[in-house]
Amino acid sequence: MQLKDKYAIVYGGAGAVGSAVARAFAREGATVFLAGRTLAGVEAVARDIGGTAEAAEVDALNERAIEKHSKSIIDKVGRIDISFNAVGIPNTKLQGVALSDLDVEQFSLPIATYTKSYFLTSRLAARQMIQQKSGVIMTVTSSPSRAGIPMMGGVGPAMSAVEGLTRGLSAELAPHGVRVVGLRPLGMPDSGTIEEVYGLHAKAWGITREQFAGIITSRTHAKRLPSLTEMANVAAFAASDEASAMTGTIINLSLGNLDD
Repeated sequence: MQLKDKYAIVYGGAGAVGSAVARAFAREGATVFLAGRTLAGVEAVARDIGGTAEAAEVDALNERAIEKHSKSIIDKVGRIDISFNAVGIPNTKLQGVALSDLDVEQFSLPIATYTKSYFLTSRLAARQMIQQKSGVIMTVTSSPSRAGIPMMGGVGPAMSAVEGLTRGLSAELAPHGVRVVGLRPLGMPDSGTIEEVYGLHAKAWGITREQFAGIITSRTHAKRLPSLTEMANVAAFAASDEASAMTGTIINLSLGNLDD
């Protein structure tokens, strides 16, 4: 098993991405500490995983809550091997509107939210991992970080900022034995939230959701979209010691939609 005897925190552990990654980590031998804003959600995922998972209510935008949770894990098991942040915010008012018509608050919200959460969770993990001289910090973004896509609002700039943070963290932490790796999946149809996103864009374009999904799918080399399972399997590998040469990079999971 790739992650045998590893201890992983998964922020946003009740969401589609976080829960899929948590299951993959556990399947590969890790003990997983699921963190989420709503306890019931992460408890359900923990029950599904079984004895190698624990759940806690943690607001990934609250520095004290993150610190308290991390300390409880370190007190219990002695270290944190993997910190995976999969937090998300509703897209209803963030996308599907032209930038020229978008309120500044809605433009700024994803930038402020994602950068703050990733910074707080990564900084706290980094402090512990520097001491133990090992660890992997992982981020998740999406294709608007690299591609100009209409009506994405502040989501594109937010994803670009997270990728910049990923590279900057790696440059500082790699000399201490800590890797920082990002994942950039494309519109996973089984993630649930993509239904909302595709619906917003389809409405703005004056086409059906199915037509919009077809446009995105047609731009991939494989003429299909990646799945949650494929993304989670890559996450487990990237978090493992087998990927020890991988840091300061964003793994492209777009099936050729993006060139790199």
